[in-house]
Amino acid sequence: MTIQWFPGHMAKARREVTEQLKMIDVVIELVDARIPLSSRNPMIDKIVEHKPRLVLLNKADLADEGLTMKWKSYFEALGYSVLIINSQNGKGTEKISAACQKLATPMLDKMKAKGMKPRAIRAMILGIPNVGKSTLINRLASKRTAQVGDRPGVTKRQQWIKVGKQLELLDTPGILWPKFEDQDTGFRLAVTGAIKDEILDFQDIALFAIKYLKVHYPERLQERYKLEELSEDNVEIFDQIGHKRGFKMSGGYIDYDKVAETLLRELRSGLLGRLSFERPVGEIETV
Repeated sequence: MTIQWFPGHMAKARREVTEQLKMIDVVIELVDARIPLSSRNPMIDKIVEHKPRLVLLNKADLADEGLTMKWKSYFEALGYSVLIINSQNGKGTEKISAACQKLATPMLDKMKAKGMKPRAIRAMILGIPNVGKSTLINRLASKRTAQVGDRPGVTKRQQWIKVGKQLELLDTPGILWPKFEDQDTGFRLAVTGAIKDEILDFQDIALFAIKYLKVHYPERLQERYKLEELSEDNVEIFDQIGHKRGFKMSGGYIDYDKVAETLLRELRSGLLGRLSFERPVGEIETV
């Protein structure tokens, strides 16, 4: 299966981001802590150029804690400021304003040297669909400012949001890229819910998830679905889960669509525990 998704409003959003950059002091890049590289837009480095950047590893409550710390070190080694956050409950978000202030210090110092009155820092928040931008903005603004949804592509326009007196955020629609470098990137995005489910083949995505979990988190599969052992044949694991959950169609055949849908829903909601589907460079990666 080939996964590609680049709605027209995203191309427009990319142009708008480029146009707004001249007003921006700091770029906040929001990524999914479970797939930090796959949930980054490869175009961002080129688009934002040399703007100071704060990388936020969001949804950390769903990600493998040990790997998240390694990802933090990975991005810091690239020269970025990094915070580990959970926009849902607000953990770590209280540090964002101070982090932006620190990144903007050189700019503020120049303003003072010229006799200019300091102003609120202007930050642009960027991220692919469904990575949690609207939830984060509402958390920072302490009110329901941005539209929130559990599906990708909710934000359709840019808007400025005040965060206290020291920070102003420019929200932007989620931007995906027109072509994935490899299909595994697409699969990782699909597994974690960054791509609209309506355009996906759930069985293919679930098979990808099972293959990965068998290598890195086999005990999670066995515990959640009460499997005594994991078959080498991934389709047989579908059968095992279907039998355990009673997902059968007329004739006694396993309802593979139901198995796939259930697996992905439970995986995304954290019922299989904290999982990461990507490892930093240097870590052993299979699948």
